[in-house]
Amino acid sequence: MREYGFSIGRERFDSHRPLIIAELGTGHGGSAAKAGELIHAAVEAGADCVKFQHVYADEIIHPNTGLVPLPGGPIPLYKRFQELETSPDFLASIKAEVERRGAIFLCTPFGLRSAQELRALGVSAMKLASPELNHLPLLAELASYGLPTLLSSGVSTLADIEAAILAFRRGHPERYGSGSEALALLHCVTAYPAPEEDYGLRVLKPLSTLFGLAVGVSDHSMDPVLVPALATAVGSCAIEKHFCLSRGDPGLDDPIALEPAAFARMCQALRSIAAMDPALAIEELSREFGVHRVQAVLGSGEKRLAPSEEANYGRTNRSLHALRYIKAGETLSQGMLALLRTEKVLRPGLAPAFMALAIGRRAARDIPSGEGVEWDDLA
Repeated sequence: MREYGFSIGRERFDSHRPLIIAELGTGHGGSAAKAGELIHAAVEAGADCVKFQHVYADEIIHPNTGLVPLPGGPIPLYKRFQELETSPDFLASIKAEVERRGAIFLCTPFGLRSAQELRALGVSAMKLASPELNHLPLLAELASYGLPTLLSSGVSTLADIEAAILAFRRGHPERYGSGSEALALLHCVTAYPAPEEDYGLRVLKPLSTLFGLAVGVSDHSMDPVLVPALATAVGSCAIEKHFCLSRGDPGLDDPIALEPAAFARMCQALRSIAAMDPALAIEELSREFGVHRVQAVLGSGEKRLAPSEEANYGRTNRSLHALRYIKAGETLSQGMLALLRTEKVLRPGLAPAFMALAIGRRAARDIPSGEGVEWDDLA
């Protein structure tokens, strides 16, 4: 069976040399000093790549989103995202620091503005988070850049994954066609923390064969080794894991992140597993973690929404929302609507593919600010 790779510049990654990504997210809290400390610790621990998030609250959720349960407890997420907004100059400085230390800088955009600003910084690759896998305008924007891109596939169906990959291949067919090393899919479970048995890692090879691209894993489970090492044994080209200095730090994802010693342990395990025959690697992991536990993580090979993320489908990913209060009879225009995450309080709206059908239609009833726009809202 063919094994695909993923390349960034002159660096090529596959299951024999997986790309190890330390996801720092917004754990710096806007502090350049804290960012520098995190970068240094991640590279020292063995990360090939250090990843951040370029946040603008308005690109992600509506101000009326309310409290959102996160690993550290429920928080007013819109306000927190506003507090975590940083300038392109801030990102440029941490990009320079990552590259000075010999690692790859990676950053997640959440909308067109953040994507365009990252592009202007001259980044070498892009990463799309799971909730944005159905954000069609953002997919088209990223595809137009032709950069190596990693797509996370948590809280997504097989049809969602196919639509996202097709968006890249339509937008830049010569760059992202089957067999391309410029596109990779990261299998993911959008739960924090994610139960290790929800990963079903036997799905990696079928996904790779079906779409003709390299696959990896973005892991939110708590053990530093089990899911990443098994993923490498069954063909992962990349492993992404949240990184922190301490799980007691105030970052949004710090309670489920790996501290430096645990991250270093993971890196050592992955490089050891990558050098082994896959069957022998699984045998060794079965001796360490137990056959039943290993088989539970490997799963059946079926691609489906994991039990821990099923309730988030349609809420964590993007749908059509009213940016302001819309009165019955008003004609819907682009400025009234946005593709946002719904989260827990607001109602979900139509899928992003229906945005064009909604524009120009009259509102059949009043639509409260922030709520999802449903078929019954359209005259």
